[in-house]
Amino acid sequence: MATAGQTTPRPHRGERGADADYTGGVYGSMIASSVILGAGTLGSFPHLELVLLLLLTGVAFWVAHVHAQLFGERLAQRQLSRRVVLRVCREEWPIVEASGPPAIAVAVSPLLGLGVDGALWLALGVAVAGQVGWSAAAARHAGAAWRLVVTAASINLLLGLVIISFKLFLTH
Repeated sequence: MATAGQTTPRPHRGERGADADYTGGVYGSMIASSVILGAGTLGSFPHLELVLLLLLTGVAFWVAHVHAQLFGERLAQRQLSRRVVLRVCREEWPIVEASGPPAIAVAVSPLLGLGVDGALWLALGVAVAGQVGWSAAAARHAGAAWRLVVTAASINLLLGLVIISFKLFLTH
């Protein structure tokens, strides 16, 4: 119990159990959508460049989140150990995982006969679908009722549609 002047430390996300926190996946999917949006408005990228851009951006944001978790306010009072570092790396990994499906969509798009523009749209659709899926998984993992799971997924679908509308606005 905290006394006057003391604060009770907030529980770390991974301490809820099962090592799974899918909110990083939602965030990573939104990052991927933003990368696709930016790439599509800046010009034409070769497929390989776009795949690398998606994956490397996911890794860069993962590193930033790991750094923030390890050296931010929440862990300032904890001793850093290899175990803590690895746990934080694992907890934030869904940010990188979320960049994989859109990158794969871009990589296979030539096999589907899609040019760069078609690859961008395919990847954007995959990223938005991932965002919806990750949000539903996060809500289920948190023990939310099905109504709340549907609400979380719907809100993320709406956010994804906003990103798609930005792409439509910027390319027309």
